[in-house]
Amino acid sequence: MIKTSWQIPLLKLMLQSRAADKREAILIRQGKAPTHLSCSGHEALMAITYQLEKEDYLYPYPRGCHLMMGKGLNRREIAQDFLAKANSSSGGRSMSIHSGSRELNIFPGTAPTASQCIPAAGTAWGQKLLKQKFITVCSTGEGATREGEFFEAISFSIEHQLPIIFIIEDNHYAISTPTKSMSPFHLKIFDSSHFLRVNGSDVLEVYGVAEKAINKARSNNGPSILWCEVDRLDSHTAGEDHNLYRSKEELLDMKDPIVIFKEKLIKGGYITDQDFNTLKEEAENDILNSYQAADKEEEPDANDIRKHLYGPLIEHNLLPHSLGKDTTMVKSLNHVLDKGLSTYPNIIMFGQDIEAPKGGVFGFTKNLSTKYPDRVINAPIAESTIIGTAVGLSALGFLPVFEIQFIDFITPGFDQLVTQVSTLRWRSNGQWCCPLVLYAPYGAYLPSGGLWHSQSNEGWWTHIPGLRVAIPSNSEDVLDLFWAAFQDKDPSLILIPKHIFRKKTQLTARPLRPFGKLRIVQPGNDVTVICWGNTVELVEQAAMIAKNQDISVEILDLRSLVPCDWEGVEKSLSKTGRLVVVHEDNKTGGFGSSIIAEVVSNKKYSQYLYSMPQLVARDDIHIPFHAKLEYAVLPSVASIYNSITKTINE
Repeated sequence: MIKTSWQIPLLKLMLQSRAADKREAILIRQGKAPTHLSCSGHEALMAITYQLEKEDYLYPYPRGCHLMMGKGLNRREIAQDFLAKANSSSGGRSMSIHSGSRELNIFPGTAPTASQCIPAAGTAWGQKLLKQKFITVCSTGEGATREGEFFEAISFSIEHQLPIIFIIEDNHYAISTPTKSMSPFHLKIFDSSHFLRVNGSDVLEVYGVAEKAINKARSNNGPSILWCEVDRLDSHTAGEDHNLYRSKEELLDMKDPIVIFKEKLIKGGYITDQDFNTLKEEAENDILNSYQAADKEEEPDANDIRKHLYGPLIEHNLLPHSLGKDTTMVKSLNHVLDKGLSTYPNIIMFGQDIEAPKGGVFGFTKNLSTKYPDRVINAPIAESTIIGTAVGLSALGFLPVFEIQFIDFITPGFDQLVTQVSTLRWRSNGQWCCPLVLYAPYGAYLPSGGLWHSQSNEGWWTHIPGLRVAIPSNSEDVLDLFWAAFQDKDPSLILIPKHIFRKKTQLTARPLRPFGKLRIVQPGNDVTVICWGNTVELVEQAAMIAKNQDISVEILDLRSLVPCDWEGVEKSLSKTGRLVVVHEDNKTGGFGSSIIAEVVSNKKYSQYLYSMPQLVARDDIHIPFHAKLEYAVLPSVASIYNSITKTINE
């Protein structure tokens, strides 16, 4: 007696989701998989994603398989992720609860709570910029609503009236911690004009509220926050027991959305008890077959683990420019940004104070917002927003070229950089990528910057797999590195050394030098000195002193730290047999230490050495404010020269 309606297909999906939770719990006990995060009790929220179009985007949180199924993800695909098979969405690289689908625009999840919220807002922003009728849906647990990134995402979405729906799946617990006394909803922080309280156990109510929110978003009337109260019927994960912190009375009083939906459908004459039991049995059989089939698939191959960390190498075209032979890094940067905007219509720029009249603190973007008013846009003072929205924009095909005012200020956006930006291509097994250019002034040797305007910290950035890191020291390399980054499909961080970026440097006619290629500043025979950024100038001065002592120094400006030009390093060492590395980052954990470690531990390089390599770096101390104190902790011409002579005399 089943009647044709949207309710019945949705009920089938809910029953499949519940059956999958039970099947996965069994497989966990059998040792077939290590992780299970049950969605039981949350299934009514499938009524939201069930109404989405394929072109709409979904950013789920880890307890999100039900929402993915609502949007069309086949349970066999989820089973492949659960069992970490070679054909899974991540190829076994990401946790099973972080499924995704490029075909269905389901963005692959991450573990850090709320890290999906700002990228979701970035995608919604892109949809609005493109004047699309498609929307973005982002889900998260109520525990994550205390994260700063959640508030940044909400603020940005309301500011720009974005076509986005946030689903807060409030099951009253952040793992084992009750959230009623700490969630923003219960603290009455949100304006009631922006959120709707929803009984998340009632499918019909969820469907009706979602329909209105979806229509609102498609009509360009701004975001909605659906605060959906549900009961988590199972423990947080298969690895813990909620009986330890929940009372028997509470557990007995929980609402089951499938039971509630079933009773309403029977009362409405849509199904009978027998129909329901038949649907339930069919769902269980479908799930059993899906997981059994997935279990027989191939395991991932460890030999493939390095694939998709970066995109394929490409042939770069050359940047046309009309700059004179002598120019500064600032002028070159402004020029290459202008050329990028005029050549690549998908470039969008975002950063603090980058619009006219200021054009950035150092004038990098001077006059660009006047020429490209819809593409050069001021950002709030919120580095997570800057980096996170870039992730969401890149998913839509934009090329974000975003400015961080000083590299010292990037740390609030560190989560987005290490969680989303650098991992996306690898964790999605090459299905997704994040082309992005982040740039920032960096470094010291410009007195009175103090602790938070003089850092370099490139050791941090080179430590992040999947992120390319470059530090130009002249106008040519500014042009080349940015132009190459515009054409590549990976995230790049380019740091502009403040001390020398207004120094005039020569431009020559030559092929473009992309990432992964060092520059020979001057040839030499006795000692190789590797440096980058502000330290290149110091090394040149030290080399002049050494020349007076008949010491021939070969200076290598590394310029691209990741990828590193190891071939160029080897070629130089084979000639000199001695090595000094100079950087202004602090000594411990700096990239110079990594270079020396590679050289001394790899016979490919160590076979050439006549003496132990030397490192010249900042002391392991913060950069002080007073100029005399600042220069006391930084590499100097004298310390570089002394290290050069040490390699000769040992």
